[in-house]
Amino acid sequence: MGKGHTLLERLAEEADLGTEPLPGQSIVEIAGDHRVLIENHFGVKAYNRDKILVKVSFGCVCVCGCGLEVMRMTKAQLVIRGRIDGVTLQRRE
Repeated sequence: MGKGHTLLERLAEEADLGTEPLPGQSIVEIAGDHRVLIENHFGVKAYNRDKILVKVSFGCVCVCGCGLEVMRMTKAQLVIRGRIDGVTLQRRE
């Protein structure tokens, strides 16, 4: 077990839960090349039609493309639509 793991992460490793998401953990789902769903987010950090940065527990999710727009945003979910060219994870340092 490495440093920086939360108690829940350590318990999941010990219980061998594998890839199951932990409660409150951010989930990013890409549907085709026109929709991205982000669950358990902390809001939008930057927004324009070519790039949207969304804050998550470990850093940011960067969605790049063309004609991007936030279609729905609740406390639990954020939906981005447009032509998706890439989704990257940017770890917090």
